Amino acid sequence: GDGDGDAGKKKPSRIESLEREIQYTRESLQSAVEEMETSNEELISTNEELQSTNEELQSANEELETSREEMQSLNEELSTVNSELQAKVEELSEANDEMQDLLDGTKIATVYLNNELAIERFTEEPTKLISLIPTDIGRFIGDLTMQLRGGSVVDDARSALESLVFKEREVQAKSGQWYLMRTMPYRTRGNIIRGVIITFVNIDKLRSAEATTAMARDFYEGVVDAVREPLLILGPDLVIVSANRTFYDMFKLRKEAVEGGSIFDIGGGEWDIPSLRKLLEEILPENSVFDDYEGAHNFPRIGQRIFKLNARRIEIKAGDGGLILLAIEDATGAA
Repeated sequence: GDGDGDAGKKKPSRIESLEREIQYTRESLQSAVEEMETSNEELISTNEELQSTNEELQSANEELETSREEMQSLNEELSTVNSELQAKVEELSEANDEMQDLLDGTKIATVYLNNELAIERFTEEPTKLISLIPTDIGRFIGDLTMQLRGGSVVDDARSALESLVFKEREVQAKSGQWYLMRTMPYRTRGNIIRGVIITFVNIDKLRSAEATTAMARDFYEGVVDAVREPLLILGPDLVIVSANRTFYDMFKLRKEAVEGGSIFDIGGGEWDIPSLRKLLEEILPENSVFDDYEGAHNFPRIGQRIFKLNARRIEIKAGDGGLILLAIEDATGAA
């Protein structure tokens, strides 16, 4: 009977134990289910976040694609602008070369200075007058050795910049040749003073020609004055170029009232003699010469005179009409 009692007692305990295990298992399962639900909710939330992030990335990718297309378009525009600029640079370079060739071709020595009187460019010719080499670009003009006498390049350049009026003077190179140095301000197309241009024109031959002409003029005036008979030199249209001292003394006339006027206007028309007019206007052009033409005329200042005329027409250049030499011999007292 005791054994049965013990077995009866143990049996409920086993059941309780199993129930407890079942209860524990149920609770554990419930807890696991709750954890799974929580995890599932977290996964759903994470998935939603990932989906949102994915949409943001997609949007960012679209923006980047748009930016890439814009960059591509901008790059193409820049490439076009660069090509246009390159073409402009080539045009400017070609124009610059043409201008330099033109300046060199004129054989006029030219130096360009900026507002600080530093050298910007120069042609080949000035190197004979100023010690210039290509590396002098950017140097102050006053630092260079000048081969000139008769004027200061620096002073004239400063004066031209200050007054905005060109300066001009004759200068002599150490070689002895003469140049006309002209200094003038130069402006941009917007009328802004950019600097100074200095040009040197060789006038050595011109000065020599002027000197020769002056010597020739002095010589022929000396010869004309040395002739004892009254002598007139007439130019085109019978204008009096010059007369000698004997002419002025004999006919009581002044040089300033005679030279530059027509022979027929001298002394209020006293030389407007029909026979003389015919000789000068008709006979002389055909024959180029007449000798010992004799005539008489009453001159208001000196009275009645008998005179002989000798004339020669001399052409300086073919077709220019030349000069007429008219010699007047007073034959009033001749027997």
